[in-house]
Amino acid sequence: MKKLSGDQLALIIGALVLAALPFTSSGYVLYVVNLLMVFVVLALGMHVVIGEAGQFALSHTAFYGIGIYTAGLINTTWHPPFVVSILAGGVLAAIMGYIIGLLALRMRDIYLALATFSFGEAMQWVFLNWDKVTGGSNGMRMEPAELFGYKLTNDLQAYPFVMVLTALMLWLTVALSRSQFGSALRAVRESDVAALAMGIHVRRMKQTAFAISAAYAGIAGGMYTLFTSFIHPESLGFQTTILVLTMVVVGGIGSVRGAIAGALAFGLLSELLRQALSIQEIIYGAILMGFMMFMPKGLFADRNKRVARVKEAQA
Repeated sequence: MKKLSGDQLALIIGALVLAALPFTSSGYVLYVVNLLMVFVVLALGMHVVIGEAGQFALSHTAFYGIGIYTAGLINTTWHPPFVVSILAGGVLAAIMGYIIGLLALRMRDIYLALATFSFGEAMQWVFLNWDKVTGGSNGMRMEPAELFGYKLTNDLQAYPFVMVLTALMLWLTVALSRSQFGSALRAVRESDVAALAMGIHVRRMKQTAFAISAAYAGIAGGMYTLFTSFIHPESLGFQTTILVLTMVVVGGIGSVRGAIAGALAFGLLSELLRQALSIQEIIYGAILMGFMMFMPKGLFADRNKRVARVKEAQA
């Protein structure tokens, strides 16, 4: 009988725990788990653009907000099956991401980070001031998501759909990472010149990475509308961007398992610090600075190197 790998065993245990939660947990616990799964999809999206393509972008929360408002407005106005509203949010975010990806063709490193940060701040200003659409500083109340007339009115009803969507996005991420396209993205990450020499269309790769990453964020926003009925622009600010960036950096840049572990750990931490909003940014910033200085590849990336060295020594 073939022995299960550590990742396979972790997936099986995680699936069993998730399957048992609706029968053993309260509404608040299910809300937190739903939120953690949204963070997982957000972190996977940032992993695509930073970990796979090497483009240091800080506009992820803007695309997340686009997904939330698009799905929420569609649900409230037309009441279609929520699959339609989530896909609409993902597609609109992807289109915006592809456009913003044009910046990646002319900027690198800190300049790209500043440009995408500016876009994120501009989008928050739009969310905060476009009163007729977003509700502005009063926030927006959303109608429950529907599926063929069945309304999702609580965390328990939304839970299985959020879980299935998270599993689908995880599968897509792993498939992308193992594909020829994923190899081409990593080649672009390592060197534009070397990638061009291998016949890789660097311009197209960077734009596509931005579009895919933005689509993940848009879909995560749509997933959020499945179990919440209110959104305020203040929750879509720079703090959320730093939170998701910390998830990816601490977990391990370029590591899918690192993005997942970081999302779960810091998603829980953000919930624990809910009553200490004034110090959240300080804590996230300190953790991020510490890892950037002393462990820039993150926890799981270093683990991958250690495993590789052990295998080489055994060989």
